[in-house]
Amino acid sequence: MNIVCLDMEGVLVPEIWIEFSKKTGIPELTRTTRDEPDYDKLMHWRLGILREHGLGLKEIQDVIAQIDPLPGAKEFLDELRKDMQVIIISDTFTQFAMPLMAKLGYPALFCNSLIVGEDGMIEDFKMRITDSKLSTVRALQSIGFDTIASGDSYNDLAMIKASKAGFLFKSTEKIIADNPDIPAFEEFDELLAAIRAVPDSN
Repeated sequence: MNIVCLDMEGVLVPEIWIEFSKKTGIPELTRTTRDEPDYDKLMHWRLGILREHGLGLKEIQDVIAQIDPLPGAKEFLDELRKDMQVIIISDTFTQFAMPLMAKLGYPALFCNSLIVGEDGMIEDFKMRITDSKLSTVRALQSIGFDTIASGDSYNDLAMIKASKAGFLFKSTEKIIADNPDIPAFEEFDELLAAIRAVPDSN
């Protein structure tokens, strides 16, 4: 049985940190997993910038409340979920993602959590599991699923390569050029057609 594993930011919704960077005028926060493959390093760097500027969870959530899914994302998910199960596997955090899940019709979401102080400042973060995307794909495979994975960033490559079928979506020219064996798409209808074309072993 096929199950689809999708990245969230950059695939279904805009990159939260880029949107937050635009609102706050802090250009350093435009750096994402498209630029830095080491997510732990990236997040600790981001938290340091937030502390420097005295910005906490509320300020980020205020920006997230104004973010809408990418055009066509909800329709894509609705169509895909008619055919098969879908899990969003993201390195984002519950405190960021839930308002966006509401706008996407509450698909299943596996992500991480933030550790927030009483003053509202983000003190640290807790990853659900090491190498969460690859680990989740492997776990699904161990209980009888064939995974189909899609994402846009460096931290999606492992789950894409480990899956029965995998696709880059709205990725960068460099990541696409460095991974010529992975089909790359820019439009939701193309990705939907590619996923539907993957044979189901059942």
